[in-house]
Amino acid sequence: MFFWSDMFPTFGSLQVILLAVLCVIATLVLCGRPRNLPPGPRGLPIVGNALSLLKGVPGMSVYANWSKKYGDVYTVYFGPMRVIVLNGYAAIHEALVKNAESFSSRPLAIDFLSPDEKTLGIVQEPFGPKWKDQRKFAIMSLRDFGVGKRSMEGKILEEARALGEEICKKDGRAFSISQMMQNAVSNVICSIVFGCRYEYDDTSFKDLLKSINGVLGRNAKAFFATVIPLLRVLPSVRKSYQDVKQYQAKLTNHIKEEIREHEKTFDPNDIRDFIDAFLLESKKRQTDQNSTFTEQEHAAIVYQLFLAGTDTTSTTLRWALLYMILHPDIQEKVQQEIDSVLGPNQEPSMVHRSQMPCTEATLAEVLRLAPVVPSSVLHATSNDTVFRGYSIPKNTAVLVNIWSVNHNPNLFPDPDKFDPTRFINDAGKYVKSDKVITFSMGRRVCLGEQLARMELFLIFTSLLKRFTFKLPEGTPKPSEKGIRQGIYQPVPFKLIAEQRE
Repeated sequence: MFFWSDMFPTFGSLQVILLAVLCVIATLVLCGRPRNLPPGPRGLPIVGNALSLLKGVPGMSVYANWSKKYGDVYTVYFGPMRVIVLNGYAAIHEALVKNAESFSSRPLAIDFLSPDEKTLGIVQEPFGPKWKDQRKFAIMSLRDFGVGKRSMEGKILEEARALGEEICKKDGRAFSISQMMQNAVSNVICSIVFGCRYEYDDTSFKDLLKSINGVLGRNAKAFFATVIPLLRVLPSVRKSYQDVKQYQAKLTNHIKEEIREHEKTFDPNDIRDFIDAFLLESKKRQTDQNSTFTEQEHAAIVYQLFLAGTDTTSTTLRWALLYMILHPDIQEKVQQEIDSVLGPNQEPSMVHRSQMPCTEATLAEVLRLAPVVPSSVLHATSNDTVFRGYSIPKNTAVLVNIWSVNHNPNLFPDPDKFDPTRFINDAGKYVKSDKVITFSMGRRVCLGEQLARMELFLIFTSLLKRFTFKLPEGTPKPSEKGIRQGIYQPVPFKLIAEQRE
């Protein structure tokens, strides 16, 4: 009831009439289903099935219950938008890998991943030549600036050291590491995109992070305003939606200002960062009237790199530290392994991963148990297609339920238990599982997966080499079940960091 009273406070006769019209439109949309769609639960007028997803751990328990009734492929509605839900590894792999030509597009509806609801960038661009061209360029540029290479390790370790110094300032006092962690991870993206890092107390850096948090932390009303635009006539919905749009504008303006500054000092013989690389490519193609390397696309892609690469990785690291303070025996095993491999003076490197199976298994279990984007960015069908006997029209949204794979008891017994040993074989070696699909799969697999894995390993090992993390004395244990605020994240918690000798 609270949600409804918050969504619909006292309103006048005009708004009542508008809501009545909305009900009629939504009913017509829901009744006009194409034949032979996958089955699915009945929805309510206006909102469809969206309200049901407000229940349980990020709505995933609801998806699981629907899957038991309707199978691994079923239909739901987010407002008037029809969505096909894929559950389980077999269905997801069959769609995204075996039928990639049909399931690698994006829905027509634009969400917060477009800075202006017009420019699509890489993340929102439908499957086709433009998307292939832009994604290929982005992957090559990220590699040029060190992703997957030893040069990137130095930038990540620099941030790990800066983060460690900030932690030391707490001098054994209880604190929340959330903001510090975001500072460190965001600075890695800044070094790739802007060619610089910021001090943690820098005002423009704080504004940048505030804007990112404002976009990613959107509430349910802002979500409804996106999928059902007519709901924006309601004051409380309009306010939430406008707040997100303001944060989008601030983030975009910051990026455009950086691009303008780069243009002033641009040297084609000295490509300093991703912005320079894009400027160079756009100049190479300036005689091509069909070039997609425009100023708008430039800003949109950088915008998406920040959203995709900041909060997701920093939140995963917070999950990792939460599990360490809740499972001190595992933390101690990881530290013993770090000490045996690195010794007292050596910093971690990606070449050490193969020598650290316990650490690798622990991070794999974090990614499995707490996927920060548990249902992936919406896919869409590229054409009219038949999948498992069902007819799915072109441009139909497709939700990939990553949670249903990572938490499948048939794949991972006792799936809600934090147990890194599930990735260790009898010989004590780490065994990677392709059934952990936190970064999705197929052609739309996360562009930043390699960078994220580097950051997770290097920052996590650096912190545990230097500190032991504990709960403040007398503090009740935080829940291992998270909350959905834009992404899936742990409940707010404080910790103590004791320096190790």
